[in-house]
Amino acid sequence: MTKPQSQSFLASTAGMALACLASCFLWGSAFPCVKIGYELFGIDAADMASILAFAGLRFALAGAMVAVGMSLAARRPFVPEKRDLPAIGVLSLFQTILQYVLFYVGLANCAGVTSSILEASNSFLCVLIAALVFRFERLTGRKVLGCLVGFAGVVLVNVTSEAGGLSFSLAGEGMVLLSTVAAATSSNLAKLFSREHDPVLLSGWQFLLGGLVMLGVGLALGGRVAPADAANPLPALALLAYLGFISAAAYSLWSATLAVNPVSRVAVFGFMNPVFGVLLSALLLGETNVVSPLVAVAALALVSVGIVVVNRPERA
Repeated sequence: MTKPQSQSFLASTAGMALACLASCFLWGSAFPCVKIGYELFGIDAADMASILAFAGLRFALAGAMVAVGMSLAARRPFVPEKRDLPAIGVLSLFQTILQYVLFYVGLANCAGVTSSILEASNSFLCVLIAALVFRFERLTGRKVLGCLVGFAGVVLVNVTSEAGGLSFSLAGEGMVLLSTVAAATSSNLAKLFSREHDPVLLSGWQFLLGGLVMLGVGLALGGRVAPADAANPLPALALLAYLGFISAAAYSLWSATLAVNPVSRVAVFGFMNPVFGVLLSALLLGETNVVSPLVAVAALALVSVGIVVVNRPERA
């Protein structure tokens, strides 16, 4: 049986690179857009219940977008079968619930610089877990070197910023680190489950399930999600729709790419997330003094070299 044309394209180097960069660009845009969202919805950075409810609503919306969009495209209900439910439940636990609950709790108790660096370790952990736990591929010196070079770019763009110093505490950075472990595990689970399940179906429905759980927890703890400007709610609602689209499009594309490529070749592109985040924050939030242009270019160069090293074909 031949592969669908879309899968064949994603399995090519050009298709994989385009899909990964598009996903990372979308995820990078989430950094400034979430900040803008907090302002439009009147959510204080210390209001953990409302933050969880806001994130839950965003992810539930993302799942609904995937389900409705794919149903219209396929002209049939895009709903899981009974055999898909265990995979959806496990993936939702790691990808949405654990990752983001741990991340938001940790972020409230740690420095922004350290959390950004720890989040970037997701790509490194993803490669290690793929090789040492799931046995998807062999861990080579070239892959480790590429990850280290890419990680150096992320460290550079963060330690030279004005967001604060490096620190570590169990309730803060420890939680963020655990969230990256959950994220890296979810990427490998997505590849594992894609052998017998539609990766886009799993992506959409795990977001819907995880989002509803987070929304319920946030509301139960006293959180609220409502536009701050009740007289003109359209900007807030439009931004919420875009945040939902980010998760729906980026993770579905990322999961489909993981399904047909080695984990290490895809995961190393994750180092582009904080680089795009810094560049788009400068553009959308006017944070032009956070990182100098020279440092941003150097960081981008290091990340690019790391991606090339990991994706360079093995010699016979």
